[in-house]
Parts: sequence; structure tokens; C-alpha cells
Amino acid sequence: MSDVSQTGIAVKLSIVTTLYKSQSFIAELHARVTKVARDLVGDDYEIVVVNDGSPDQSLDAALTLARTDPHMVVVDLSRNFGHHKALMTGLDHSQGAFVALLDSDLEEAPEDLIVLAQDLRTNRCDVAFGVQHSRKGGVFEKASGASFYWLFEKLTGSALPRNLMTMRLMTRRYVDALLRHRERDMVIANLWQMTGFDQRPVILHKASQSKTNYSIWRKLSLMVTAVTAVSSRPLLGVFYIGVSLFLVSLAYVVWLVLVWMLHSQVPGGWTSLIVSVWMLGGLTLCAIGILGIYLAKIFIEVKQRPYALVRAVFRGDAEGDLPDYEVFAALQRPSSPLVETRSQRPSHE
Repeated sequence: MSDVSQTGIAVKLSIVTTLYKSQSFIAELHARVTKVARDLVGDDYEIVVVNDGSPDQSLDAALTLARTDPHMVVVDLSRNFGHHKALMTGLDHSQGAFVALLDSDLEEAPEDLIVLAQDLRTNRCDVAFGVQHSRKGGVFEKASGASFYWLFEKLTGSALPRNLMTMRLMTRRYVDALLRHRERDMVIANLWQMTGFDQRPVILHKASQSKTNYSIWRKLSLMVTAVTAVSSRPLLGVFYIGVSLFLVSLAYVVWLVLVWMLHSQVPGGWTSLIVSVWMLGGLTLCAIGILGIYLAKIFIEVKQRPYALVRAVFRGDAEGDLPDYEVFAALQRPSSPLVETRSQRPSHE
């Protein structure tokens, strides 16, 4: 990579990752990422690690590494906000002319960043991102992944790259444009695509070392979020279904009138009536549910809450922006007669 001198750029390369139950990976990740960064840009890099409210000792492990490595930047979120929001927070704290993203579980090999850097330099593009040749995992994971991309394309009219990976290498101008998206309820792959610029896929290998954290219900929730965040097609679908049912009902009414006029009788149909009521009731509830999802998104967005809150940032061996509790070091116990300790209270025995 060539040297880039722009206002606000502190290093040549930022490598951003997130931590959630990553205690067993962090040491190896740090060693491999450090070697790759030095091969690419020498000593002019930073490693931005975002602790997404991990319940294990991931934060302590990262801080231990940061005390001996001035290239480490540890961003500690106030709680778990989710993988995508943690990634965006990490990008917001990056300072590199080029910024890389990767997962911390080592299923994406950090050494593949060299491949992305070569592609970025050759094509002079803004983003080189990884895609799997074939999706990892078992039958369920492969089938659910394929269904996700197919349904997303049909329901939104836009296509995401198949078998997309987190790993990518981006220019600063692309990252700055990406960070202008401030959605609270988001799927980061949507934002990657909507930001535009010249993006090139690179086929990479992704290992299958751990069980996915995405259950079937979480994947369904992700699908709903992804579709409703970028498209109004479901609302149009509800409208067209309503129009179609109206036309079918109108045709049925015309048929009933003709039967009555020609045969002087109204055909029986208790079963068809009940089926129609249940069908229309189900469609009505479905339509209300779709409207409710969009109204809920409006409700979330108009409040303008931050999509993540940072508790502390640690850069290198610095202690981070923690509260200085020692300002109360000289505080003595109150001597006011209105405040007594338990030992000072008179005995009533």
C-alpha cells in the first residue's frame, strides 16, 4: 500500500474486530493480525478491538495485550449491542487510511488480508471483500443461508453478494461514507451495499471451527430486519393481495347473482364461508403485522438513540477514560449528629 497523507488520518492501516465469547481466540488473533499488519505497512497500524459486552474474560485478555502493545485500541461497550453495531462502533474509532474488518473467531484467516490488499491495489477500487466459494456448515446452515439470499432478493429487488464474509479491506473515503448511515435497526450487509463505491469480491476460504450463534429464530429476525430496512415491497405486496382478494370476491358475487337469477336458488356453502373467513382473517392479521413492523421501525428511528454506547476506550498502555474515583480519597465519614454509624447508635436493651 502506498503512503496516504490526509487530514485526520493517523496510521496507514486499521484492523477492526469485535469480541464476544472470544477469550480463547484473542491471543492467537492478536499474534496473527500483528504479523499481517507489519507485512503490509510496517509499524504504521492499529488494531481496534470492540468488546461487545462479552460475558467471559475477553475484555481482560484484550487489556492485557494492550498493556504491552501500543498498537492496540480496546473499545469497551456499556453492554451487548450486537455484532453489527459493534462493528460500526469499531469503524467509528478507526483512524487508518485503509480499514480492515474481520471476525475474531479465526474462521476468517487474518493472512487473507494480504490477498485483499493485493486485489485492492491491482483494481484501484474502494473495497475488496471476501466471499466463500461455498457456504460452510451443515445442511441446515447451507439451506438457511441460501434461503436468506433468495428471499432477500425477491422481497427487496436488490441482491446481496452470495456467501458474504465479514472480512473486507476498505479505503478511508468509503468508511467515512459508510459511517454516515445512522440507522438504529440495521443489518450491516445492507449498509455495505447501499454505500456504493467500487467494490470487488474476492473468493476466500472460511473455516468451520465453531457452532454458529444464529438460531433459526435469530435468522428469521435478521431476515425481517434486513428486508424492512431497505425495501417497502412487503407493503406493496399487502396492497396487491388486498386488491386481488377484492377482485376475486367481486367475481364470486357476480357468479352468485347469476346463479340466483338463472336457477332461483342460492348455492349452499357453509364450508367455503368458514374457509373464506379464516383465510381473510389470517391475511388481515398478516397485513396488520407487516404494518406494525414498519411502524415499529419508525418508532425506533425517530427517537434518535445512539446505536451503541461506549463505556471506555483504551489506547496502548493508557488506562482509558475511566472515572477518577480517587478524587474522593480525602473523603471522611460524616460527623454530623444526623448521620450515625450502626456502632454509634445507642443501645435500647
